[in-house]
Amino acid sequence: MLAPSSLPLGVRTVEWIRANGGAGLVNSAERFWYGHHKPKPGGPALKALPAVPAVAHQGPVAVGSTTTTTAAHQPGVAVPLARAPRPWRPPRVIPAARPFLPGEGVWRQLIPPISGTSPLLATVFRPQAEYPRLVAYAAWIDHTRTRLALYPGRYEPPAGSPRGPMSIPFGQRQRVLAAFNSGFAYRDGRGGFAVNGTVYEPLRKGLGTLLAFRDGRVDVRLWQGGAAPPPGVVLARQNLPLIVSGGRPSQALDNSSAWGHTLGNSVLVWRTAVGVDRHGNLVYGAANYQTVRSLALLMIRVGAVRAIELDINPEWPTFNAYPTAGATAPLKFVPNVMQSASRYLVPDDRDFFAVYARRGGGAAVPFR
Repeated sequence: MLAPSSLPLGVRTVEWIRANGGAGLVNSAERFWYGHHKPKPGGPALKALPAVPAVAHQGPVAVGSTTTTTAAHQPGVAVPLARAPRPWRPPRVIPAARPFLPGEGVWRQLIPPISGTSPLLATVFRPQAEYPRLVAYAAWIDHTRTRLALYPGRYEPPAGSPRGPMSIPFGQRQRVLAAFNSGFAYRDGRGGFAVNGTVYEPLRKGLGTLLAFRDGRVDVRLWQGGAAPPPGVVLARQNLPLIVSGGRPSQALDNSSAWGHTLGNSVLVWRTAVGVDRHGNLVYGAANYQTVRSLALLMIRVGAVRAIELDINPEWPTFNAYPTAGATAPLKFVPNVMQSASRYLVPDDRDFFAVYARRGGGAAVPFR
């Protein structure tokens, strides 16, 4: 409990007890507490939603606009440039509760535009009609203009080297756009973990796996390969089975033994997830009082065609954005009172994902 940690002492104490023979006691206590603090269906609806910390539009003319230039072969004659194709953007998320609140489900930029449009958008909405006061948080990341990175934390994964900075490397903070939480601790999820050809924990068949490739593509798949990813894969992080497959809830949702040893698939608790949309872009979702099935429906609502659950419980949900160069003014999008906007700018106990602008990026996760 006295070892270096990024966690408050109370959370650290519980985690130490869990890891040192008291997992059953902690799990029972959590199940009892959550079971007696369930939200009641119905009740008065919200009158307003939490504000998305959106950044005002700045920079060049938006992609897709037309402008004029002077033709080289006809001095003084202005001709229109060809209209550049506008990057695809996700449609508004349709909330489950009615009537819609102002701005609900509307995607807003979390960082200033890059080449005319922002590659990082976020929205809030109500995901369940029976709980009209419950709010979900979702982020969308354009894979064509970003690169995904995965970093070991101080204690997760438990094996392997190098561990790197255990935070966003100082040498990459000029281009970092966002960072978000990873999956379960290895002792709870037994998920594989590989970065830059180093296998920290072997990949296991049948588990949902977030992958990033050397050409910048990302994907979420049901892993059917071996213990190590092929050379074209830069990173692989597994966490339990898929919760969304083919744009529908996965059949694995009905198997209560497949969802870890702590709270399983039915306890109402903070849960997070990551997936890909039909265009191969990343989508992240987080909300309180979720089962695994309701989390899957939440991810389908924001456009995921395949998705996995990430970490759960109030301590862990984190999605931070960095709208200024050098990550000097971080924004906390997911409202976790136990974690600050500076999480991942200092060494963290858990592994995490970082999102970088592609400019200056290579084909490997940068550890400096």
